[in-house]
Amino acid sequence: MGTPNWTNRTLWTGDNLDIMRGMNSDSVDLIYLDPPFNSNRDYAAPIGSKVAGAAFKDTWTLSDVDEAWHGEIAERDPVLYGIIDAAGQVHSKGMKSYLIMMAVRLLEMKRLLKSTGSIYLHCDPTASHYLKALMDSIFGSKNFRSEIIWRRSNAHNKLKRQYGPIHDVILFYGISEQAPFHPGLTPYAKTYITKNFPRHDDAGRYQSNVLTGVGERDGESGEAWRTYNPTRHGRHWAIPTKIKSHLGLPEKISPQQALDTMDKSGLVLHPKNPDGMPRYKQYLSTSHGIPYQDVWAFQPGSQGALSETSQGFDEDVKWLDAESERLGYPTQKPIGLLNRIIVTSSNPGDIVLDPFCGCATALIAADRLNRQWVGIDLSPLAAKLVLKRLKDDRGPLFDDVTHREDIPKRMDQGAIPSYKTHKHTLFGKQEGICTGCRHTFPFRNFTVDHIIPQTKGGTDHEGNLQLLCGACNSMKGAGTQEELLAKLKREGIR
Repeated sequence: MGTPNWTNRTLWTGDNLDIMRGMNSDSVDLIYLDPPFNSNRDYAAPIGSKVAGAAFKDTWTLSDVDEAWHGEIAERDPVLYGIIDAAGQVHSKGMKSYLIMMAVRLLEMKRLLKSTGSIYLHCDPTASHYLKALMDSIFGSKNFRSEIIWRRSNAHNKLKRQYGPIHDVILFYGISEQAPFHPGLTPYAKTYITKNFPRHDDAGRYQSNVLTGVGERDGESGEAWRTYNPTRHGRHWAIPTKIKSHLGLPEKISPQQALDTMDKSGLVLHPKNPDGMPRYKQYLSTSHGIPYQDVWAFQPGSQGALSETSQGFDEDVKWLDAESERLGYPTQKPIGLLNRIIVTSSNPGDIVLDPFCGCATALIAADRLNRQWVGIDLSPLAAKLVLKRLKDDRGPLFDDVTHREDIPKRMDQGAIPSYKTHKHTLFGKQEGICTGCRHTFPFRNFTVDHIIPQTKGGTDHEGNLQLLCGACNSMKGAGTQEELLAKLKREGIR
């Protein structure tokens, strides 16, 4: 695993692509991103709100730089290129531009994730299906875990001739089977409890549940207990593990011994029909809820026992309606939603990255849950907001946040010789052809250039070096390769 080249609680202001390019590989455990959705809308926080001045335009148009990026993707990953190109033809040039922007960043996030890492991409139906194809290509379709549907509001019927759009989509990928996964429980709704736990005794509400499983078995699980023989019914004994745990019984106890103990404790329900099979009392107090499914929606009136992993929330995925939480940020998400994601897919001490951190909800949640975190946002407002929210949450003396505007220097590639020593190797690889104008030149006419400038996170590693002729090197200056190719295209040179 890589070692981070930043400290815990670091917030960067700047382009997340440049900053991620300067971060060490294999250094992050969990990434949550809530990027623009290509919604063709302008967002702005209202005047007088805590985040007044926060604004962004979520409209994308195809530029020469986008096309150059697309060309780079075509060379590095033809499958990814095909997905983006197809989306541009099916949807629009704006969608193509948006997906190019996302693809180059997702490629960096793949590099940053540890082999045991997970990533959650928050989007909406505008582009979720195109982003799913990108994620399958970059992170591997076999690593797709869930498409989570989050009901973010109860009603939204402003548009005619369509069903009200009230949900977002969260795409979840785990890089390997070793990725942490600790799903919590959703408490039962009152209606569910009334219907499914209709009986009462001195110990509380309970329901009648089976003690057998389908199919015959050899050995003790198929043998009779008292007058009851499961084999005659084509079944076998299947004592729930949680019942054994509740009674303090060893895991490998025989079904017959477990049934004796359960019967003495008053948990066995004997049938009135002599040909029937016994059942057991499943009490509401020992039934903690339903494991998280892939539809996350607040259930009004939910109640019941909660597990530790549920963090005590029975409203954790509810939309923002508490004034204390609502900041006025255009696309703010509830902290309970981030609690659920972070608890489920990371362990205490793990590193959480939010490369579009906005009003810092993921960072606040990570801090509360004893995770390390790093955030990036283009707006300087994010830095002020993170510090204020942390102080409000942790107390006025809290001031343990590092704010940076520089590009980090990668330290995970070992000792790298001077970039100039690669000139002969690069000349051979490029066969004497300039990677800018594509013309052939003698060796002495070339200069060694950084594909990604050092000012934007580029390194002296050979993979980031190329040869340019003098004219192209002068035209490129401190810009990126994509910007150079765009200029050459405009001037008809390439």
